[in-house]
Amino acid sequence: MHVVVIGGGVAGLGAALLLARAGQRVTVLERDATPFPADPVAAFESWERRGAPQVRHSHAFLARLRNLLRDRMPDVLAELLAVGAEELPLANALRPEIDDPSPRPGDDDLTLLACRRLTFEWVLHRIALATPGLAFRDGSTVRGLLLEAPAEPGALPRVAALRVSHAAGAEDTLAADLFVDASGRRSRLPAWLAEAGLPAPREDASPCGIFYCSRFYRLRPGVTPPERETTIGADLGYLKYAIFHGDSRIFSITFAADPEDRALRAVLREGPFERVARVLPPMARWVDPAVSEPITGVFGMDGLRNVRRRFVAEGRPLVRGLVAIGDAAIHTNPLYGRGCTLAFVHAAALADAVALHGRDLEPLALALEAATERELVPWYELAVAQDREAAHWARALREGRAPKPSDTSGAVDPRAYLRDLLLRGLVPALRLDATVLRAFMRRFNLLDPPGDLLRDPALLGRILAVYQRRHERVEPELGPDRAALLRLLEAA
Repeated sequence: MHVVVIGGGVAGLGAALLLARAGQRVTVLERDATPFPADPVAAFESWERRGAPQVRHSHAFLARLRNLLRDRMPDVLAELLAVGAEELPLANALRPEIDDPSPRPGDDDLTLLACRRLTFEWVLHRIALATPGLAFRDGSTVRGLLLEAPAEPGALPRVAALRVSHAAGAEDTLAADLFVDASGRRSRLPAWLAEAGLPAPREDASPCGIFYCSRFYRLRPGVTPPERETTIGADLGYLKYAIFHGDSRIFSITFAADPEDRALRAVLREGPFERVARVLPPMARWVDPAVSEPITGVFGMDGLRNVRRRFVAEGRPLVRGLVAIGDAAIHTNPLYGRGCTLAFVHAAALADAVALHGRDLEPLALALEAATERELVPWYELAVAQDREAAHWARALREGRAPKPSDTSGAVDPRAYLRDLLLRGLVPALRLDATVLRAFMRRFNLLDPPGDLLRDPALLGRILAVYQRRHERVEPELGPDRAALLRLLEAA
């Protein structure tokens, strides 16, 4: 088959490589027309990726993505490690106070990748350029669809070609057997379908309820990192923060808060960003000037939504010969760090559907839809629920009406109690109980389907045992309350 992939980001490159290696002929259309950088350093400093503005933000490459590379593209994983990416095994999260530090079967699967998004894309792009049967057309923008009329009554129309304009201004058509929209969250596919007289996909959407900002730092020569856990972060209710490990001794810090919290938008500027980073205990050691130096300004993003587009209605695709993967089909709050991993999962599902159905385009689309429902939609639904709850709590804190887990009469507020159980039961259990840590990390890394750990009676018992001892221990300080942080920002 000739497969045209629209978009050269993580989803598009992943699908293109998997399809080409399976023997398909693949053409990738990339809107950006910029020279391919010589190395990852040049990519981070100067590679223009206007179609993917999030590339210079923090990214997590979860164990499920690392395992997909290990099992299906081991050369890609080896190349990433060769250019400075690091593997972060579960052993990094086994703190000295854990009850059982001994390794267990399956621990190797719980290994993340420390890598910057642009380094990841650079490696994929370089390998794709050298892959037989895979061609790039840079500076190519899709303008619309050309349909082939149904051969018989009741048959679905098929996308036969695309109208494509080029950087030089010319426009032509490009025919293929299958078209894959991997153009990201700004996809024009709904408009293309409408312009061709086809039904638009049903779209579910909800606000993520955050703005967020990131800044990158480099460890100074000879300095040993303060710690190498898989993740370092916390949720203060009014502010979320995390450190993301990258390649080549580079890391990034990300802050996120409610878009309506105008006072906290000060962290979009370098001075306040740095002041906040230095007052948060888990961050302070990392941003100590003797340990690291900032190498970028502050990158911000806003207006984020969770979106799911449905390309199957009443058991049939909207059209034959055109499917969507990655953010073009479904995307969620980037703060959870699942985007690149789910994009690769989606790309692999597409490759599997093509291998199974080939030119039988309607069953191919239905197989991809079934994989989307099974592998991606549960994480979308979880993100929507998490965002709704986080927004409720942030508003309550800002307005000074956050409830306590129980009042003086002993009455319990279920929402506040659950949050307290998570913060003072689950979170410390991740440091103290190896069984809870492994169960949490399998869900965090998308190896197990999303599910509430508190619904597992055995895990709930372990978490409650830790929660009941909350008054016997001093919890690590995660940061000041909102009023104290605002005073700090005003002083700055």
